[in-house]
Amino acid sequence: MRLLRLAFLMALVSPVSARAAERPLESLIDQRIDAKLAADKIAPAGPADDATLIRRLTLDLVGRIPTVGESEAFLKSSEADKRAKLVDRLMASPAFDRYQAILFDAMLNSEPGRGRSGSVRDYLVQAMKDKKPWDVIFRELMLPGADEKTKQAGEFLRARVQDADKMTNDVSVAFFGVNVSCAQCHDHPLVKDWKQDHFFGMKSFLARTYDAGGQLAEREAGVVKFKPTKGPEKPAKLMFLTGAVVETDTLRDLTKDEQKKEKEASDKKNKDAKAAPAKPKFSAREKLVEVALQPKEAEFFARNIVNRLWHRFLGTGLVNPLDQMHSENPASHPELLQELARDMAAHKYDIRRLIRGIVMSQTYARSSQYGSESRPEDKYFAVAKLRPLTPQQMGTSLKIATSDPKQYDGLKPDEFEKRIEQAESAGRGIASLIAQPTENFQIGVGEALLFSNGDRIAKEFLTDGGGSLLGSLKTAKEPAEAVNALVRTALARPATPDELNTLHAYFAERKDRAAEAYKQMLWALVTCPEFRFCH
Repeated sequence: MRLLRLAFLMALVSPVSARAAERPLESLIDQRIDAKLAADKIAPAGPADDATLIRRLTLDLVGRIPTVGESEAFLKSSEADKRAKLVDRLMASPAFDRYQAILFDAMLNSEPGRGRSGSVRDYLVQAMKDKKPWDVIFRELMLPGADEKTKQAGEFLRARVQDADKMTNDVSVAFFGVNVSCAQCHDHPLVKDWKQDHFFGMKSFLARTYDAGGQLAEREAGVVKFKPTKGPEKPAKLMFLTGAVVETDTLRDLTKDEQKKEKEASDKKNKDAKAAPAKPKFSAREKLVEVALQPKEAEFFARNIVNRLWHRFLGTGLVNPLDQMHSENPASHPELLQELARDMAAHKYDIRRLIRGIVMSQTYARSSQYGSESRPEDKYFAVAKLRPLTPQQMGTSLKIATSDPKQYDGLKPDEFEKRIEQAESAGRGIASLIAQPTENFQIGVGEALLFSNGDRIAKEFLTDGGGSLLGSLKTAKEPAEAVNALVRTALARPATPDELNTLHAYFAERKDRAAEAYKQMLWALVTCPEFRFCH
């Protein structure tokens, strides 16, 4: 077991090859994935068609389905680099910053039912706009400043300070992909990597943090003690997950003088809400950030963000579960994970670089349809995985799917982006009623009732007023024109012959109530499985 752990740690710190650093990420990704497929004699699915690909990219990068104009322009284009141009346009959009901030916020606050507690969405939106790298975001979440740009970042820890054990595990899971909670009462029974020393060592970095009138503060000293499974109670060192220890003489209880100063500072803070808490001479949290980002220790940090972004865009992590990154749970493609982590560190934790590399790969662009009933396991990434839409994707897409597509046509880029932001705002209410997808996703009863017999969907999206899709169909000269418009707008693709025949037959029986027939068709389209998933 010691040899396994040593091999794991050696792999973390092995040098970066110039060839791996220079190779385009999409090429590296496809080479590693395809090599595994070939070795295990698994045939991958073919590429997704253009209509599927633009829908997938638009959903993943900006959190919505494409407009009819966007889809038609992509389908008609014969440019060899049209996919790269689409990706670059979407990633340059303000909607990219807003949507990725939502996803990172959900990642940091993944506990069901947490709601807005701990949310740092406003901070993340600005961080995405400023193109801050992931290590800077990590540092500012752990060490928020007093300025308005970073002050809100402190909410991540502030919402957890009342439970130091939970704060310890949440930080370990979110930033290092390690759930150490099972090592709290005893050494981990199944994973030899994790001892009580690791849990309480991580806790020692964070336990001095407290809430000072709505702002994060940190004590000058502090000691965490724990009872091992064998032997007497002992103080915990400041120890990172790799076993790296920070030496300090502050592992002690506060003196009476220090307690007095803390109370005086707290009283001052209560009188002056704008007063920033005094910084300690020795910050344990600052030491955690320093250690976690040192070259020999940073692989946990780099691998975790690579694994989580891979999971975001492919639906399955290279390491699963996402919070079980240790030597006894190897990655499906260990070389790929290692090389992407090295590239991430070498390029200063550039989030956009990694995202672009993933979505430009052929692995990402595979079809979700497979040629036989025996589909390969998800870990091979041989076929695209169906992924349920996130709440934001669902809300915004509903608005776009039920709006007159002409209102997005002929606009200048800035005007188009403002119109998209309005669609996001219009879909926010419904988004709040949709559950954030988790592993083994199933549609909940609340959502099923909302879309089956609730009247909110009809009132908000299935109206025939100005600017609506149903309103625009009032001027349709032929039923075929209306049916085509319904499918193209809602499903972001042309209708198939079978669909056209079915919908025409449905309409033929309801010619005397055309408006109601179109409304029922649109309802069926936006509540069908194809609309609910990214495929």
